[in-house]
Amino acid sequence: MKFMFKHATVVLLSFSLMACANLSTQNLFSHYSAANADSHLALEQGLYSKAVDALPDAPAGDILDGMERGRISFVAQQYPTSFGAFQRADMAVKEQQRQATIQVSEGLNQAGALLTNDNMITYEPADYELGFLHLYLALNYLEQKKLEGALIEVRRANQVQEAARKQREAQLKSAEKEVQKKGISNNVGAVLARYPDAGKKLGQVQNGYLFYLSGVLYEADGNLNDAYIDYKRAFAVAPNNTFIANTVLRVATALNMTNDLPTLQARYGKYEKPVQGNGRVVIFDEQGVVQALDNWRLPLWLPDSRGDGAIYNLALPYYSNKPVKRFTPLKLDNQPVNGGQVTSVNDMAKNSLNEALPAIVVRQSLRVLAKNEVRKTASSKGNDVGNILANIFNTLTEQPDTRSWQSLPANVDIYHKDLSAGAHNLSWNGQQLNVDVKANRTTMVWVSRQGNQISWWSTLLGGI
Repeated sequence: MKFMFKHATVVLLSFSLMACANLSTQNLFSHYSAANADSHLALEQGLYSKAVDALPDAPAGDILDGMERGRISFVAQQYPTSFGAFQRADMAVKEQQRQATIQVSEGLNQAGALLTNDNMITYEPADYELGFLHLYLALNYLEQKKLEGALIEVRRANQVQEAARKQREAQLKSAEKEVQKKGISNNVGAVLARYPDAGKKLGQVQNGYLFYLSGVLYEADGNLNDAYIDYKRAFAVAPNNTFIANTVLRVATALNMTNDLPTLQARYGKYEKPVQGNGRVVIFDEQGVVQALDNWRLPLWLPDSRGDGAIYNLALPYYSNKPVKRFTPLKLDNQPVNGGQVTSVNDMAKNSLNEALPAIVVRQSLRVLAKNEVRKTASSKGNDVGNILANIFNTLTEQPDTRSWQSLPANVDIYHKDLSAGAHNLSWNGQQLNVDVKANRTTMVWVSRQGNQISWWSTLLGGI
């Protein structure tokens, strides 16, 4: 009995490596989407305060926790809470990037992940998530009517995304070397061949929402050259968006961009200046909630030399094909606001997963090999109890890493129109917002809609 107990506890002793910051019941036996399901559903239904209260207690880390709480608090119009949460997340990102070369604690996390699941690895936000972190910090500043703070954030957005891109490329190269070293390239290919399609790659690595907002802010600050650069970036992301096209044409005309104007004018005609004394309204219309990552499993049988073995479930995150909800138009002065899509966050999220998938599958393959070695050690010399315990533990701890920023909008539309100076009315679903327009000024309106509810505000920016 003592001999059997010794071998049966090999499994438990092996997990002493998991004495790390990321060890929790949620990380070990469940995954983030499951823990966050109540909050995500409440947000989809437009129950903003309930979504804040339903955020999971088990920490996903300062970065992801801060981004989720910041975004949901923002749509719940709890602006000081939102601003503080985003600032904490920003500080955590800075610290993570500062310590990128310090791998002592992360080495323990990686070792724990090798025997459990990827949820033990410290969460690193995707490039597009970092862009949105600074976008929402900028929106917080705008809600406080602090244009300079907002401008700082849109400048930082490009910097942090570039740093994240370089870090991701380094990780992909490391994963490729590990594949070659372990000789598991065929296993990786076999898994990828059976993996559900996570969506077509449509160049959704650039955030048109961020670029257009940046252009609006630069223009409000009197910096037409920088505004033109970011308007053109937004146009490259959403080339069929007529609102962006008209903006590019307008600013190209003001700057006399002789290289661009002939092409723009051939397609859209010459820009016609607005009536003197009018102002411009720019609406950013966030709609719905981005999809949460789901759980996909692939059974894999690994026998040993005695013919005994176990079935391992490779648990991978994936996005199922779900219809995207479209909302009825807003109404500006009782006229429908038919905006144009500038960003699909769902597409950006799917593209990000596609890029990360090879490295995820490599870790899965290595983990199966490691878990199988532990199982074989536990079941050596006929110890069936150890084999059973190892199989149970391996099955329960194989959880997909579904951590992602799940409170972002699904889509973002933009709209602009020149209006006479004075008070105007924006309405939707029985609710109304007063929009103040000043001559030769820009009024920006931020809107977020989920379920039958809406969160919105307007602010007066600089000259046009």
